[in-house]
Amino acid sequence: MAANNGAVGSGSLIVSFGEMLIDFVPTVSGVSLAEAPGFLKAPGGAPANVAIAVARLGGRASFVGKLGDDEFGHMLAGILKENGVSADGILFDQGARTALAFVTLRADGEREFMFYRNPSADMLLTPDELNLELIRSAKVFHYGSISLIVEPCRSAHLKAMEVAKEAGALLSYDPNLRLPLWPSAEEARTQIMSIWDKAEVIKVSDVELEFLTGSDKIDDESALSLWHPNLTLLLVTLGEKGCRYYTKNFRGAVDAFHVNTVDTTGAGDSFVGALLCKIVDDRSILEDEARLREVLKFANACGAITTTKKGAIPALPTEAEALTLVKG
Repeated sequence: MAANNGAVGSGSLIVSFGEMLIDFVPTVSGVSLAEAPGFLKAPGGAPANVAIAVARLGGRASFVGKLGDDEFGHMLAGILKENGVSADGILFDQGARTALAFVTLRADGEREFMFYRNPSADMLLTPDELNLELIRSAKVFHYGSISLIVEPCRSAHLKAMEVAKEAGALLSYDPNLRLPLWPSAEEARTQIMSIWDKAEVIKVSDVELEFLTGSDKIDDESALSLWHPNLTLLLVTLGEKGCRYYTKNFRGAVDAFHVNTVDTTGAGDSFVGALLCKIVDDRSILEDEARLREVLKFANACGAITTTKKGAIPALPTEAEALTLVKG
């Protein structure tokens, strides 16, 4: 088991770096936080969701991040393990709490956030605490931008990226913009872009595309303004309109699957997990448009299924569930 780093799936290892937290989601949709009669606790945090998405699809996943040495932190570590994600990269902080977020579910299934992180354990991860052996064993190293907001976590993030890259991992980046966590919109844009040219695969949502480019147009020209020479694949997710893809040699769009959307939480993470699962052992897919389109169709199906239940992790699909939707 040691050689497998505690991850139970098959294939090469995908390591996801960043935050894991607890979302408190109102028991009723379409009300403000103040009006909510009660809340359900749902494990969350985009990098952790991606790791579980990978494991749910049968891939090998590990999560690297810091939790509070409290009941919530141990609960989250337990959820990762229960879902087949290696816990070898998890640390516990005795002085800080696990992060919490209160999430408003609007009537249309979209979300608004209020965060409790001052500071939370995930922000206190230091470069010296990183499990470098685990990071070096990754074939894909995936991360977001929330870990760039403050030190020491920012330095840990940069070190982990550098170590993974040196060991030959594919770097995957989903900025996962959460504006309320940043000191200002300008700072968010600057820091998100500060590591932009390092990643080979980048996924942004339509909202993030508008934010990063300062344009209200969601078109090829706007997307390609984010292209950089080290990039292999740029993806723009468009919710119920599917996704667009850009590579050095080709570009196009893949339609979404239409489902009964209840809660969009985790849909993007499910999409990313599905993509990474399919390319971790065969990067040549990124050069082959027909095969890439098949993978993106599968990823769209995974994202769609994730919107049909409340909460991210319970809604992440298995390969069989995704294939059922793909085959119609």
